[in-house]
Amino acid sequence: MSLIQEFKSFALRGNMVDMAVGVIIGGAFGKIVSSFVNDVLMPPLGMLLGHTDFSSFSVVLNPHKVAEGAAAVTWNYGAFIQSCVDFMILAACVFLLVKLLSMARKSEKEKAAPPAPSKEEVLLTQIRDLLQEQNEMRKN
Repeated sequence: MSLIQEFKSFALRGNMVDMAVGVIIGGAFGKIVSSFVNDVLMPPLGMLLGHTDFSSFSVVLNPHKVAEGAAAVTWNYGAFIQSCVDFMILAACVFLLVKLLSMARKSEKEKAAPPAPSKEEVLLTQIRDLLQEQNEMRKN
């Protein structure tokens, strides 16, 4: 089998395509969550804390050099706070999604047909039926 054929069979495998779709949707969902945090959640939170913008929170690490005209080196902890909030929201959404999927799978298993009886159960059923037939024959 050539390398191209091997790659084609690998890439077109069902779970590979599902994973690719999941990654694409996950990336788009990540953008939605980032927009929600940056544009919807953080502005009111910043306003409650004194009209501040979290993304502007930073510490200048070289204040003496900045005074001399050098570029400022900053530690942007506000952007880190926003990223942590992004992560928490995304983690909560993934948790809820997994929880819903597990509940759906559980209900599907409950709806599934009962398992086939074991050999012992089949044998005991046959014995019961034979005994019932014998009892009926004795009565007649």
